[in-house]
Amino acid sequence: MGRKNRGTTKGRVSRLGTYAIASSIDEPNSISCTTFNILAPIYKRLNHEDQSCRESDYKANWLSRNNRILDWLLFERSSIICLQEFWVGNEELVGMYDKRLGDAGYNNFKLARTNNRGDGLLTAVHKDYFKVIAHRELLFNDFGDRVAQLLHVELIAPFAQCRTNNVRQEMLIVNTHLLFPHDSSFSMERLRQVYKILQYVDSYQKENKLNPLPIILCGDWNGSKRGHIYKFLRSQGFVSSYDTAHQYTDTDAQKWVSHRNHRGNICGVDFIWLLNPNSYRKLLKTSWRNAIFSMFKYQLRRASLTEKDAFAFLKADSDGDYITYAGFCEALRQLNLIGQCYGLSAEEINDLWLQADIDGNGVLDYNEFQQHRVWNPSRSEPRDGTCDESWDGIVSDTEETIGFSVKNAVLFPTEAEKGTWPEDYSLSDHAKLTVVFSPVRMLCCQLSR
Repeated sequence: MGRKNRGTTKGRVSRLGTYAIASSIDEPNSISCTTFNILAPIYKRLNHEDQSCRESDYKANWLSRNNRILDWLLFERSSIICLQEFWVGNEELVGMYDKRLGDAGYNNFKLARTNNRGDGLLTAVHKDYFKVIAHRELLFNDFGDRVAQLLHVELIAPFAQCRTNNVRQEMLIVNTHLLFPHDSSFSMERLRQVYKILQYVDSYQKENKLNPLPIILCGDWNGSKRGHIYKFLRSQGFVSSYDTAHQYTDTDAQKWVSHRNHRGNICGVDFIWLLNPNSYRKLLKTSWRNAIFSMFKYQLRRASLTEKDAFAFLKADSDGDYITYAGFCEALRQLNLIGQCYGLSAEEINDLWLQADIDGNGVLDYNEFQQHRVWNPSRSEPRDGTCDESWDGIVSDTEETIGFSVKNAVLFPTEAEKGTWPEDYSLSDHAKLTVVFSPVRMLCCQLSR
């Protein structure tokens, strides 16, 4: 992190396209974060004709590749390292990471996926920069056996911008790896996984009587900027750090990639999301409902239904010119949003229905369908400030706290920044993403005690 001599030539850094990041990390008033899906050896295929031939069967292969991954991580020396597909089931590999990262000054936290899937997460924070206040494990207990880690840390470096006892210097770090979208029916569960993470983060802050803290969400989200999860997180005030650094908009979906999947497709799925304490947020449940209605509308449009056709589809066999609750449920079933083990629950369906039924008469007429969230899920409440609405009713004042600005962001291999994938890249099937942040003072809402 610039405090110790890395002993590597500048030529190598420049050649690999990370000199700008290395220079930013060397500056004293910055922290950095790396997220990297390192492709667990149990999943790495060595022979496309024989799908059962995996790297995990060849110790020399996985040992060499993971040593090279560690070489990279320790060369860059990010303040925060978040790894996915970490092979927690292999004691030798776990020991290697523990020793090399530990010797370099990191506190390491590991979490296996449920049901002995073999891989999991590793989050490492550098002792020179952070004091760990708490570490929490979030088990989704879903059919994908996915998990997440939450770290509550305090910055201990003497950042000039915040060198005063009146400015809190704490933040939350989340590391996760979402379910792969094998088909469109998985969209609901993937969205629910993100919802669970945000619910847990909110609950943690409230239970510990914390005012809003800066939050960094890292990981392999297995979805691009076109997807429902990206839109859901944006509605909650999060920004994609890489896109912010490069001044890309939400519609710039093909500027960069970070993954070549097992189907040979390349896409951008690895993100480091940032939410500052002063960022506007809708109520979490409002964002969740809107996301479900957006998914609902997306499925209707995929079927090439116009607005009137969609209303007729939902109306089904109704005697009147309206949609009944039974018709609404049947449409959800036909669109694969219920009826699966990972579909909407009865409680969630009822909640959506109550939101759609504006006048509360038990049916949806065409005006309700057209004007409200069923067909216009993006229609939402006007923004009325920057404080977090999820703290509504318990905000008493404002206080000065720490936040972050995005200073720089780099993908490796560098071809990923141009939207291409190099054939000779062998570290993983994912690119490594590193972001440099600068701490800044800002005002945020203060909770009633």
